[in-house]
Amino acid sequence: MDKNTIKTVLKEYIHPINEKVFSTMVDHMELDKYTKKLDCLTFTKVFIYAQLLQIDSLKKISFKVKHKKRLQRELGLKSISKSQLSRKLSDLPPEIFQAVMHHLVQQIHQEYGKKKGDQLLKKIHLIDSSTLSLTISQYRWADFRETKAGVKIHSRVVFHDGETAPGEIIVTSARPADLTQLDNLMVIEKDALHVFDRGYFSYSKFDYYCSKNIRFCTRIKDNTVIKVIEELPVDPSSDIDREAVVKLGNMKYPLRLIETKDSQGNPIEIIINDAKMIAQEVSDLYRNRWQIELFFKWMKQHLVLKKCYGKSRNAVYNQIFIAIITFCLTLLMKKSVSFKGTLLEMIEFIGEYWWRSFSVFIKELFRKPDRTTAGRQKLDHEKVFQETVKQFEQEEIEHLNDLTYDPII
Repeated sequence: MDKNTIKTVLKEYIHPINEKVFSTMVDHMELDKYTKKLDCLTFTKVFIYAQLLQIDSLKKISFKVKHKKRLQRELGLKSISKSQLSRKLSDLPPEIFQAVMHHLVQQIHQEYGKKKGDQLLKKIHLIDSSTLSLTISQYRWADFRETKAGVKIHSRVVFHDGETAPGEIIVTSARPADLTQLDNLMVIEKDALHVFDRGYFSYSKFDYYCSKNIRFCTRIKDNTVIKVIEELPVDPSSDIDREAVVKLGNMKYPLRLIETKDSQGNPIEIIINDAKMIAQEVSDLYRNRWQIELFFKWMKQHLVLKKCYGKSRNAVYNQIFIAIITFCLTLLMKKSVSFKGTLLEMIEFIGEYWWRSFSVFIKELFRKPDRTTAGRQKLDHEKVFQETVKQFEQEEIEHLNDLTYDPII
């Protein structure tokens, strides 16, 4: 019998989490030493299932486990109480899920970094952070203003081969500035180019990265002190208004300064420590920076992040890492079956067919429509795209918390 006729979608979906490696980490940390019912692997499967189906409370998760026989067979668990889920969520250290995330990220980069011909895919590393707001009265440990609390997801995502994938995720309370995590998000890797915004501006760090041949690209601040070393010729047919070799502030190393305009005609001043990339490529590359904001928006809209399962630091951090694990598993599934649709379509199919055989899932995933029809009027994705880019270039990104449209196309 073909193994795909008996293997369920959920089993295949979770398969990239190597159970032997996971068990070794759990044993090393002695996390299941006194566990009788809800071991770490079963717990992880439960919350990945909850993320897939966007189940936003422990009570609802407990209800699903108790009343869905198929889910019980998948988990090897007949029932679990809300209090048991809550205790485990708060007791487990986030480091275990961060390690699982790193394991999956490595697999993603192996899949998307395979050779095409004789050249490796070039990677653009986009760096930014996103804050999840919390209620100050219930999350005192995460306070960062008198009336606000929150956690910050510091992220490096890799943009290559048309896909955006996590590279590194660091979760902290919202109080520390973005700049404090920049060193932890940078990588030393051939062809890696880091792109970030003005929140990470630092002369000393820029000098250090230049000394280590770590490439970066960002915008300068309005009050930046600029010393021009040499003005460079500009192609009049391009979108570039000016190019020069400069030194900023008290920096030791020179940088390239490229002036261009955004989609609204507003001037943009970009610096980069790459001498080979042509100015037009630099301009086009910086415009890709908004991809990381769409990554944050996708996470918040299609996974359980905006409503927390627990109140403790561990509970919140664990929920975030499991959400990112779910994102990684979805991306790996999409790649493994060579699905050309969107990531949203992929996760919706998985959520719909999680209990079915993998062969049925594949058949339905690639089924051609029975008839062609105009159907309901679809969302104008191009209009959404242009509006998102426009607002992002103007650094007005609060709109990305609005869930009235899905910009992932």
